[in-house]
Amino acid sequence: MSSMREIKNRINATQKTSQITKAMNMVSASKLRKAEKKSRSFQPTRERIKTVLEDIMSTYLDVSHPLLVPREIKRTGYILVTSDRGLAGPYNNNLLKTFKAFIAKNHASQDEYLVGTIGYKAFSYCKRNHFPLINSESVSSRDEVEFIDFQNMSQEFIKHYLAHKVDKIVVFYNHYVNTLTQTVETETLLPITTLIKKKEHQVSEFLFEPSPQAVIDMLLPIFLENTLYGIILDAKTSEHAARMSAMKSATDNADEVITKLNLYYNRARQNAITIELTDIIGGANAVN
Repeated sequence: MSSMREIKNRINATQKTSQITKAMNMVSASKLRKAEKKSRSFQPTRERIKTVLEDIMSTYLDVSHPLLVPREIKRTGYILVTSDRGLAGPYNNNLLKTFKAFIAKNHASQDEYLVGTIGYKAFSYCKRNHFPLINSESVSSRDEVEFIDFQNMSQEFIKHYLAHKVDKIVVFYNHYVNTLTQTVETETLLPITTLIKKKEHQVSEFLFEPSPQAVIDMLLPIFLENTLYGIILDAKTSEHAARMSAMKSATDNADEVITKLNLYYNRARQNAITIELTDIIGGANAVN
């Protein structure tokens, strides 16, 4: 058994670690509430743009756009959404494992796909595994994420799609279910298949300038960026939830270790007292 001093030092070190993880748990809980609120408040904007596009497409049946037309898939673009930092439990690892297994199953060579990353963890993982990347630097996945953070990459993917360099774009991200559950999900960004032509023409009395086609041409890239932004907000909410759960588990584990160490310390202290008493009694008997 370790000495009393060693056990006491381990107890002190574990207590300090517990204080840090508890503070990180509280910070993540606060960030989770903000991220959840931001994600919910953004949904009406996304849905409104989607509604306008669906109304125009339902009313003016002759409008079209290359981003809406499916084609033979020769090369696929993937966007991975992870965090910049660790200490989030299996948040990043689950997504990267899922993506690697998906690539191994669906692609025979690296010529068949292209990867864009949001978050340093995905960027460093793809660099280590020599995946073909569209971004030469890591795209930040900060807490206060903005359009400008990923706008260049999304526009580059749109250019590749319009130039037939990729034929499909899929996003891998962690979907927020609740504070204990986050699931790896995929969503097809291009071609756009989520817009539904309605049977009722609701905007026939409106005039669009310069034309409905021009409005479609302008709104579709905005809709794509909004869709990706909504996915990133969802993933950011999952990140904070995963980190909060991980820090809660770390705090609980530290408390268990402290309880066990205190038990060992008390046993060692009792053993030391017993030895001292035995020596005193033995010395007294020897004198008598």
